[in-house]
Amino acid sequence: MNPRWNNFLLEAGARIAGGRVEDFGNPPRELQVSDSGDVLADLGHRGLIGVHGPDAAKFLQGQFTNDINLVDEGHSQLSGYCSPKGRLLALLRVFRRDDAYYLQLPRTLLDATLARLKKYVLMSRVTLEDAGESLIGIGLTGPRAEAILGDLIAPVPGEPDAASRNGALTVLRLPGKRPRFALYGPSGDMEHAWTILAAQAAPVGPDAWDRHDILAGIPDVHPATVDEFIPQTVNLELLGGISFKKGCYTGQEIIARLHYRGSVKRRMHLGHAVSEPAPAPGTPLHVPGDDGQAIGHVVYATLSPAGGCDLLAVVSLEHSQDNNLYIEDNSEATITLRPPEGLPAFG
Repeated sequence: MNPRWNNFLLEAGARIAGGRVEDFGNPPRELQVSDSGDVLADLGHRGLIGVHGPDAAKFLQGQFTNDINLVDEGHSQLSGYCSPKGRLLALLRVFRRDDAYYLQLPRTLLDATLARLKKYVLMSRVTLEDAGESLIGIGLTGPRAEAILGDLIAPVPGEPDAASRNGALTVLRLPGKRPRFALYGPSGDMEHAWTILAAQAAPVGPDAWDRHDILAGIPDVHPATVDEFIPQTVNLELLGGISFKKGCYTGQEIIARLHYRGSVKRRMHLGHAVSEPAPAPGTPLHVPGDDGQAIGHVVYATLSPAGGCDLLAVVSLEHSQDNNLYIEDNSEATITLRPPEGLPAFG
């Protein structure tokens, strides 16, 4: 974490361990407030890769599932990075700032993703770097988030995936029924932004922020699920994260074949589990009598202010209506599932 930003957050009441914010002193209260109020979060648990150079767009176009040519300072996008088997190595939000592209992903995947991408640069005029020290990210969400942000910038991006540049700040509107924004800029400017926004929004830890990604049906890949999910099983094409017109990229043949000739037998659902602590990414899900053969896996989960946890899980469609799903090794940790908001019923 940027040392100046680290000290600023400590003075703001953050508890920091291992280079990331854990919370602001009262995690249960932060969850409760984030459920209905306006909240502000440090996004240091999300890594940021900077991609520079005249060949940056061409290079990324050959790596990711979405059409990088559609990304500009007015639009960000969700995209997948896949293995040759067509399975997700990472999910990224891609945005543009000045002459560079930036790739937001879980901090725990940054080093491995950066190293893998660098292997494919070859003769391209591209430079990749960990940009987390130079650009600080904060998140704002809540029923009044748009009005609160309007006290800092104008205009506020109005549609999901819209972006804007306001002086030193890049602002991304994130998908979801609830207004959500991610802001990026140098540490000094972000200190000013945090101070303005914190006057009307409560600081919270990363779990309270990530829960709203889950409720919006936005998947993620974590170290335990690298090379585990085909993009369609986490609804990536339904979320606008796959272009079927852009041409070749790593894993494209398998992903396109499933789209044009196959059928998706597993889909990601939103769920609530009677379970604490929240299960780790990749945890198997079962139904009675499945003979130990998992019928699904947790994508990721966070604690819920209502008790238990909220989660995204990829589940076999034939079992997605079952009311007796449970988390591995805990048959009492039952799960109720439904398609994420804004997506059609599956099947």
